[in-house]
Amino acid sequence: MDAPLNIRAALRSDLPRLLALYPHLNPADEIPPLEVAERCFVDLNKYDGSAILVGLVEDAIVTSCTLIVIPNLTRGGRPYGLIENVVTHAAYRGRGFGKQVMYAAVAAAWRADCYKVMLMTGSNKPSTLAFYTAVGFEQSKTGFQVRRLPSDVAY
Repeated sequence: MDAPLNIRAALRSDLPRLLALYPHLNPADEIPPLEVAERCFVDLNKYDGSAILVGLVEDAIVTSCTLIVIPNLTRGGRPYGLIENVVTHAAYRGRGFGKQVMYAAVAAAWRADCYKVMLMTGSNKPSTLAFYTAVGFEQSKTGFQVRRLPSDVAY
């Protein structure tokens, strides 16, 4: 039987273990130095209700997602939530841990009085899309993005 998953907001002391988890999201992604991660962590926590949620099995961080609660001037001034960086360690996938951390993030958004919670995925894998549907998200909007170009390319 698997040990239970304990979900909580990440602490600054969790950052080294959290940074070690992120290659399971995108192995080619650059890992920031700890000093940069600490500054980002402080900045993220300036937004009331925002948090990096971590799921731990014993002392190992095995799943995580980031909830940003964004202030808003529409919808009666109610904020909205944005979920990013949803990741589960490859050795712990298929056990429902990702779903549990997502449910916790949505519940935290409702506690912060968000009127909606959004996420985007760059994946078109049926299993990824089914995962988000299974935790209550619907594919109902069209997403757009612009990425920063290298400095030698004019925009």
